Amino acid sequence: MSTSSTTEPPAGTLHVGRAGRPHGVRGELIVDLFEPRDERTRPGSRWWIAGQWRTVSSCAPHSGRFRAALEGVADRTAAESLVNREVWAEPIDDPSTVWVHELIGSTVVDQHGTERGRVVAVVDNPAHPIMELDDGTLVPCPFIVATVDGRTEVSVPEGLFDGAD
Repeated sequence: MSTSSTTEPPAGTLHVGRAGRPHGVRGELIVDLFEPRDERTRPGSRWWIAGQWRTVSSCAPHSGRFRAALEGVADRTAAESLVNREVWAEPIDDPSTVWVHELIGSTVVDQHGTERGRVVAVVDNPAHPIMELDDGTLVPCPFIVATVDGRTEVSVPEGLFDGAD
C-alpha cells in the first residue's frame, strides 16, 4: 500500500464518508458512509483517509453507522488519529445507478426535448435527492429517466417548470 505526504484525495475519487470516534481498544472506528454499498464495506475494499489508502479488514453495521477495522490501524491511539477525517474511495461502476458526480454539470432535458438548465448541485432531502439547476429550479431525482454523456433526461409532471420559462 503506498502512502503519500499529502492529504488531498487522488483525482477521480469520491467523498463517501467520515470517520467518527474509535470503538474499543483494537483500532476499530465508527464510520458514517454516505452510500453504504457492499463494494465499500467488504473486506479488501480501499478507502483514502488521512493521506493514504487504507484497506478494510472488516466493516459491519453498528447503530446506524459502521464499525470498521482498517489494515495498519492496530490500536485506539491509531484510530484516534483518524477521527473526523473524510473518507474517499474510487467510483463504483454500476450502470443501473445514477451517481451525484455524474449529475453535476449535466444538462437537464425534459420529456419534450427542451433543455432546462445545468445541474449545479444535488440537495440531500429526506424523501429523495433533488437536483438544483443553474437558474434555481429544483427537480426531484425520481424524475430521471436516463443519464448519457452529460445529458440528464427527465420526465416531469406538467407544471414543474412553470415560471422557469
